[in-house]
Amino acid sequence: MSATAAPVNLTAKDFATDQEVRWCPGCGDYSILAQVQKVMPTLGIPKENFAIISGIGCSSRFPYYMNTFGMHSIHGRATAIASGLKAARPELSVWIVSGDGDSMSIGGNHTIHLLRRNFDVNFLVFNNQIYGLTKGQYSPTSEEHKITKSTPYGSIDHPFNPLALALGADGTFIARSMDRDPKHLQETLTRAAKHKGTSFVEIYQNCNIFNDGTFEIFTEKATKFDEGLYLEQGKPLIFGTNKNKGIRLNGLQPEVVELGNGFSADDLWIHDEHDFYKAQILVRMFDDPHKTGIHFPRPFGVFYETSRPCYEAEMALQIEDVITSKGKGDLDKLLRGREVWEIA
Repeated sequence: MSATAAPVNLTAKDFATDQEVRWCPGCGDYSILAQVQKVMPTLGIPKENFAIISGIGCSSRFPYYMNTFGMHSIHGRATAIASGLKAARPELSVWIVSGDGDSMSIGGNHTIHLLRRNFDVNFLVFNNQIYGLTKGQYSPTSEEHKITKSTPYGSIDHPFNPLALALGADGTFIARSMDRDPKHLQETLTRAAKHKGTSFVEIYQNCNIFNDGTFEIFTEKATKFDEGLYLEQGKPLIFGTNKNKGIRLNGLQPEVVELGNGFSADDLWIHDEHDFYKAQILVRMFDDPHKTGIHFPRPFGVFYETSRPCYEAEMALQIEDVITSKGKGDLDKLLRGREVWEIA
């Protein structure tokens, strides 16, 4: 993020409010809140330069629990409000907190335009694959055949893949982490905060009331290393409980191979965060982890990062150029327009 200032000595406690945190006991939001509060003091930004904007949903209570400036806004419009704030106050470190329903459904249009404009903000999408606040309806990211209160015979909708959507909208920083891996989440948030441009971070978040255990296969010790692929820049794509599996590219087709069975780490795909084409393959590793047979692990980490001018900086340059060439405008003259009538 672009808010620069003299070094400040802050701790996680400085970012906690006196408000009682009121999520359901066991909700993954508690962990995400704790990791954000641990990361923000390390960024060297004065506390008064942070602003957190949320929409509607369980995740959107976030501003109440952060001792920063913030706004609990309206459904799906957090990205639009944050864009306006960043345009008017570019020195601020602006964070958007949203859920999969808030950002992918009613707010989907605003999401794609935030990404293409590339405002220098951090966009955290808490994905629990359910509508939690409204008591358990299926969401845009719910899996097919999901039985909920609004789909008693199973959902027939094809789910959104949030990272594929973000990449398709030309996002400049795309990553995934999860609530139950605090260290990985802290590292991902830190990377996102340092990126110049829109940082899109999907965070798998457990809703233990309406969708408990939906990401358990990626978090439990017995399965996480076989079902999760942790991306590291410049390193081969290796996974498995015994680090005995890898991903190689056969042309443009990824393949799962067993190391030592005719393949070594030298044969594997080396992760490059700046390769747009390979990032498109990675975001499509979105297999159902419960299906039988060979399938791809779900990647976590930074999928893609690139550099592109930020909207607020380009806007400021344009305004400066116009003032230089035409002088400052006259608001009264603008409002009166070119045609004025006097009524006697």
